[in-house]
Amino acid sequence: MDLQQFWFLLIGVLFTGYFVLEGFDFGVGMLMPILGKGSDTRRRVVLNTIGPVWDGNEVWLITAAGALFAAFPEWYASMFSGFYLALLLLLVALILRVCAIEYRGKINDPKWRAWCDIGIGIGSWIPAMIWGWLFANMVRGVPLNAEKQIVGSVGELLSPYALLGGVTTAVLFALHGAVFLVLKTAGEVRTDALRIARSLLIPTAVVVGGFGVWTQLAYGAGWTWIVLVTAVLGLALAAVANFAGRDGWAFVGTTLGVVSATVLIIGSMFPNVLPSTISSLYDLTIHNASSSPYTLKVMSWAALLATPVVLIYQGWTYWVFRQRIRVEQIPPPIGLPRSGKG
Repeated sequence: MDLQQFWFLLIGVLFTGYFVLEGFDFGVGMLMPILGKGSDTRRRVVLNTIGPVWDGNEVWLITAAGALFAAFPEWYASMFSGFYLALLLLLVALILRVCAIEYRGKINDPKWRAWCDIGIGIGSWIPAMIWGWLFANMVRGVPLNAEKQIVGSVGELLSPYALLGGVTTAVLFALHGAVFLVLKTAGEVRTDALRIARSLLIPTAVVVGGFGVWTQLAYGAGWTWIVLVTAVLGLALAAVANFAGRDGWAFVGTTLGVVSATVLIIGSMFPNVLPSTISSLYDLTIHNASSSPYTLKVMSWAALLATPVVLIYQGWTYWVFRQRIRVEQIPPPIGLPRSGKG
């Protein structure tokens, strides 16, 4: 394995980790209006399931983007220049979500919390759809010219395949979030989360299966058939475990589904990182889009030293906050009054 292959693999691992961890965060935010309907205490239960970990999960995206910029600057530059409107919308949605989560409990006012809840919903739905659309376009190819610029109309980026990719990540993250809530809550919230998870199983399997088969037949390699089957088995495990009351195994199943779907997409790209629909001569590959060997070598040593520390710390965080949360454990709100008078 050469350095370009190593860094393509590592970036794939970083995005996979991000989609697994931030995927259930997005799912929780997407389902919060349903599971928290009629009760601020229920909404706080839902939000508190990701309270200790959501910001740490976003570090995976920062690391993946930094690695992409350093290891494959041509890929980074072409992608950000061609998808800048979508990525700007993604960034605004993520910022809105961060602010809404952080500020929600600062002021004790129902209207304030309602607006923050809207921000959490928007900041969860938009990224969940954009990520699938973006990676589907990178698999399918974009109108990339000889100057490594994406040209053409917006309509070329809104193909049925790309749009289905956006729907796929949205429903998959919603199911992943519902199963996570079943695992992390107790009482009435868990009961409702279980009902939603079961209602999402069949639609998610249909959408993920359809997108996976389309990806495999049009862009996949021989070995990615195994990944597609693994995704199906993961969702099947989630379904069986969900109905059997094995919450941990159900979460393992949706995690396996997210991992397999991500590997299928990224594996279908290799060795390209941004194929051109104009001419294969203009394709960006792991070799013509990478940094110098010296840069990759220095980065490799830094990654090998730092990655285990980060993984150990994050694993410890999840272990410490592994307990279930129930409505009775939520104290009264302590935010300041909206008028500023206390």
